[in-house]
Amino acid sequence: MRGSPFAPVRRRALPRIHLRVLAAIVVGGFFGGLLRYAVSLALPAGPRGFPWAVFEVNTTGAFVLGLVLVLVLEVLPPTTYLRPLLGTGFCGALTTFSSVAVGTDELVARGSWLLAVGYLLASVLAGLAAAWLGIALGRWVAAVRQRRG
Repeated sequence: MRGSPFAPVRRRALPRIHLRVLAAIVVGGFFGGLLRYAVSLALPAGPRGFPWAVFEVNTTGAFVLGLVLVLVLEVLPPTTYLRPLLGTGFCGALTTFSSVAVGTDELVARGSWLLAVGYLLASVLAGLAAAWLGIALGRWVAAVRQRRG
């Protein structure tokens, strides 16, 4: 006879770490961070400017993440490393909402309340739209691939 289905389940104190998956995340994070840094150099905001670099990388990262997740789950053969490499590592280092918060705070500190609210709303809406477009493109690729056999 088995124990009660409501009995507490004994779990490991720490999660199991797979070093190759961790390495994939680190490599993806390195390149995502490098791209983020390059874009910040190419599009400096300046003391009174709009934070275009953060807006661009976050929007692009949302698109890439939506696309990658659909391709990894529906199009490509099963893999252990692609999602951690591109999703967690690359997109995780490329994008960060905390930078949006900092940019918004800087705009507010300069007295640009309207621009700050616009930037915050535009960042969220552009990220959602970009993720949706990435997912739609990924599903289109999956449908085309499925039709071809």
